Amino acid sequence: MAPSKKPLVIVTRRLPDVIETRMMELFDTKLNLDDKPLSQAQLVEAVKTAEILVPTVTDRIDAAVLSQAGPKLRLIASFGTGVDHIDIKTARQRGITVTNTPGVLTEDTADMTMALILAVPRRLTEGERLLRDGEWSGWGPTHMLGNRIWGKRLGIIGMGRIGTAVARRAKGFGLSIHYHNRRRVHPDLEAELEATYWDSLDQMLARMDIISINCPHTPATYHLLSARRLKLLQPQAYIVNTSRGEVMDENALTRMLDRGELAGAGLDVFEHEPAVNPKLLKMDNVILLPHMGSATIEGRIAMGEKVIINIKTFADGHTPPDRVLETMF
Repeated sequence: MAPSKKPLVIVTRRLPDVIETRMMELFDTKLNLDDKPLSQAQLVEAVKTAEILVPTVTDRIDAAVLSQAGPKLRLIASFGTGVDHIDIKTARQRGITVTNTPGVLTEDTADMTMALILAVPRRLTEGERLLRDGEWSGWGPTHMLGNRIWGKRLGIIGMGRIGTAVARRAKGFGLSIHYHNRRRVHPDLEAELEATYWDSLDQMLARMDIISINCPHTPATYHLLSARRLKLLQPQAYIVNTSRGEVMDENALTRMLDRGELAGAGLDVFEHEPAVNPKLLKMDNVILLPHMGSATIEGRIAMGEKVIINIKTFADGHTPPDRVLETMF
């Protein structure tokens, strides 16, 4: 019996070597060896010819791109958890299945979130810059004073996998856990975390010392932290975002930080990535990271393995385990 034809898989960015090697073995794979993000014209060309597309969060697979998809394209196996870069509704209408890679980045992203929760109030990067610039003249009783986090109130927006993992870490550092979520979590989890649920996001924001954004970006969460809501925060509050930049009005946040209406921020994501508001770059009380919350070797390999499983399952005629449904978002 002749072997079955391997599906044509087009990958939009460089993936870990071990993942690319395995994909080459299993599928007819076209790689992006120079790792330059594809232009919209290149994405259109890819969807015209591919049977399976493997994009990342930086590839905007919108209705304009999908409208030009060839008849062979039946699966978009996204390398990433978030799917806000893909028009799920249009994909469904065209009979294209979409998958993602949930669950494998929870601990990595929670680690980065906790790192920012610690680093911003204690002015860690500011102190490091001071030392590197040769401006440190020695210890002093009032030098580089930050704020203690033990006993402070942490408000988590989005108590899913990552939000829960953040809460577990934060509890160990003596933070009081509060959260706002679409649905209240199970009472057993609330009891474990000693967490307080707030049905009203506005009321929670007004009472917290630190806010951590851990919800996905969807049409419902775009600018969830609007200029109005940001003004509810206390001037001594800090805000940390390792989710998606679009969840928060970045310009409004920048204005408040510039006026001293917030104590500081830790941002791993930005509203118009890779662009960052120039004013943020000049602020000492803001830690800025290049969207690296999930950037671990182990995490990237685990993501790639999920992509392979989704493709292989789909190619074998079965429903892939990480199929994204429109109702999820």
